[in-house]
Amino acid sequence: MRTRTTYCGLVGEALINKEVVLHGWVQNQRNFGNLIFVDLRDREGIVQLVFNQDTDAAIFQLASELKSEYVVEIQGTVMARDAATVNPDMKTGKVEVIVNDLVVLNKSETLPFEISDNNTASEEVKLKYRYLDLRRPEMQKAIRTRSAITRAVHNYYDNHGYLDIETPNLTSSTPEGARDYLVPSRVYPGSFYALPQSPQLFKQLLMAAGFDKYYQIARCFRDEDLRGDRQPEFTQIDIETTFLSDVEIQTETEGLFKQVMKDVKGIDVQTPFPRLKWQDAMDKYGSDKPDLRFDMQIQDISDVVKGSEFKPFAEAAGEGQFVRAIVVNHAAAKYSRKDLDAQQKYIERYGAKSLLWAKYNDGELTGAAAKGLADVKATLVERLNLTNDDLILIVAGKFQVVCDSLGYLRKQFAKEMDMIDKHQYAYAWIVDWPLFEYDEGFGKWIAAHHPFTRPRDEDIPLLDTDPHKAHAISYDIILNGYELGGGSLRIFDPDVQRKMLSVLGVSPEKAQERFGHLLNAMKFGFPPSGGIAIGLDRFAMLLAGRDNIRDVIAFPKNSRATEPMTNAPSEVTKEQLDELGIEVIPQNKD
Repeated sequence: MRTRTTYCGLVGEALINKEVVLHGWVQNQRNFGNLIFVDLRDREGIVQLVFNQDTDAAIFQLASELKSEYVVEIQGTVMARDAATVNPDMKTGKVEVIVNDLVVLNKSETLPFEISDNNTASEEVKLKYRYLDLRRPEMQKAIRTRSAITRAVHNYYDNHGYLDIETPNLTSSTPEGARDYLVPSRVYPGSFYALPQSPQLFKQLLMAAGFDKYYQIARCFRDEDLRGDRQPEFTQIDIETTFLSDVEIQTETEGLFKQVMKDVKGIDVQTPFPRLKWQDAMDKYGSDKPDLRFDMQIQDISDVVKGSEFKPFAEAAGEGQFVRAIVVNHAAAKYSRKDLDAQQKYIERYGAKSLLWAKYNDGELTGAAAKGLADVKATLVERLNLTNDDLILIVAGKFQVVCDSLGYLRKQFAKEMDMIDKHQYAYAWIVDWPLFEYDEGFGKWIAAHHPFTRPRDEDIPLLDTDPHKAHAISYDIILNGYELGGGSLRIFDPDVQRKMLSVLGVSPEKAQERFGHLLNAMKFGFPPSGGIAIGLDRFAMLLAGRDNIRDVIAFPKNSRATEPMTNAPSEVTKEQLDELGIEVIPQNKD
């Protein structure tokens, strides 16, 4: 096999009249009798090959037998295309390669789907034949985008004095938050390792060891329900440093995003990024990860409707609940009652009892809420700054219900009304978070970020009196409505750490059992530290213009956490289980 001289997609005008050796896959073959044209593809793109029957009959015959996805080697001369045959849609569209030698390295059976970006194969089939799916140009581009991001990350942190340090993948279980993936120990029957949900404790211990600046492209594992931007195994850009303030850490992180955007997308982003307090983000956008590419802010109208004749609004406002609205400009004519009833049905999942709406035209309100708002119409028009053809959407209820409902509606209507500039990248920091949040699923208070987040100094006394009023020195970085990452300053005082764990219901004995290595380290000159973890999969998804992180992971799991190509997870033999001292109890699948 001859040495490749360049990639197919890199054959350009600079190589005209030069001989090249190419390797790749046959995209298609077109036979015109005495001429055969073949599109040859590799990771860099496609180039057109030309076979002439009059030049070499044997090679021409071999070319006539080529089929899609045959792997070939060719040798030939690069020539300029005739002006009439130039293809402006191809990177190599001004040239072609006149082939004088052809070797078929491997043949292909009939494919389960076409290697093209517009094939209609199901996701399950594509995942089963993932190695074929990854040949598609858009998938190649997505994976290359991810690679470019990691390269930029390494360059940035290597040039800013950070050390790339690995942390263990087999560690002890600390069952809080998501479920751990457990790995049985053969040497110690009945004992288990856990795969890390994050390197959080280890990176804090690296700061205790004096390494000062740490980063890692870290693999993490969480046994949780999946969705489009979540996988059971995922990758994060993990950073920790000592003796910096939260703003200093955010500034260094902004430098990373600035370099990545320039290196990967060729875009200069403006820094510093906007900083929104958590409370303001929830009040204005109904979300702690708002999409700031469009405005449409939520407005509180509780005081306006409190004395209205519309009983549901008046009662909600009178009971200290919230009545809030968004205005969708130029949307009244577009949406029917049926459309809006469908949106009401959707937000019931957030606990909303109803979606009240009205349309504004020529000084009048019409629609489901119009009659109830008649006595406060003038005040409402002024408060909401209404103009003709505006659609008003109103939700009443508890704070989280109203935020979740209007936060969803805000994004949904912006998408449907084509308000979002898909070429814009809107970064922001969400700061001044509550230290705790109430988890309805667990039925208890949990750490809003994690149990090692430092409270604001002035809020530390609240841990003894009213901990749920305390705020954290923590921060999330958001991009286009997605949480890219989260970080905080860390607790470095062992007494404060024990108080934090106590508030979370962790007894001193359990604290020592689960986190003794960290608590013990705090006794020996533990430095103030802070850091951040950025979701690489989600970041790559956004920069690649995809809407599912599976598209930027080479071999992902599907929505059921299975991997169709290798059939993982799979059963193992009885001998393997016996060696580990494990007995599988059959589950009733009904």
